[in-house]
Amino acid sequence: MDTGQRVEIGENRLEGLLSVPDNASGLIIFAHGSGSSRFSPRNNFVAGILQTRGFATLLFDLLSQEEAADRHNVFDIPLLGERVTEAIIWAATHPQTADLPIGLFGASTGAAAALVAAAESPARIRAVVSRGGRPDLAGSALPRVKAPTLLIVGGLDFQVIDLNEAAQTLMRSETRMEIVPGATHLFEEAGTLEKAVDLASDWFVVHCPAG
Repeated sequence: MDTGQRVEIGENRLEGLLSVPDNASGLIIFAHGSGSSRFSPRNNFVAGILQTRGFATLLFDLLSQEEAADRHNVFDIPLLGERVTEAIIWAATHPQTADLPIGLFGASTGAAAALVAAAESPARIRAVVSRGGRPDLAGSALPRVKAPTLLIVGGLDFQVIDLNEAAQTLMRSETRMEIVPGATHLFEEAGTLEKAVDLASDWFVVHCPAG
């Protein structure tokens, strides 16, 4: 799998991995969950599949090492949302990605950060996907999200199903919820992460086309 080229994003010089396949049709920016990083094995797996579907991917650290050492920052959704917004602005000016439509993929608390950023950048974000996410933590940003949003939740992740349903009632954009049977929060069960990737890929292909 393409491990990507190392890049630095924003004033905080956050480290990231950018992969741009030939004739990329769009860019998917990843927002990791609490305590995770650009090396998240699950998000790297998802990114690899999206690359085969013609999407460029950007996985980056939402916090510096020093910031991540403070557990309060790991759950500071407004701060994490700002960092996703920084990545969106960076991508809009980077020569390899400036012309690509942008989608956001968030996992766990990263889903809330992605939705906050989508609400702040309605003209730039074409689609959002949440995998095992906590969109409820986006709070007042939810009704302001304009991008079509897909909420993917494991069928055995009962509490998170309820939280996603509650968040969905607050959203005004096109929103769909897909439950993956037999999956727990981390989609560790055989075939469940692959199913989630298929759902995400299809969503981005429809809502994040080139041009």
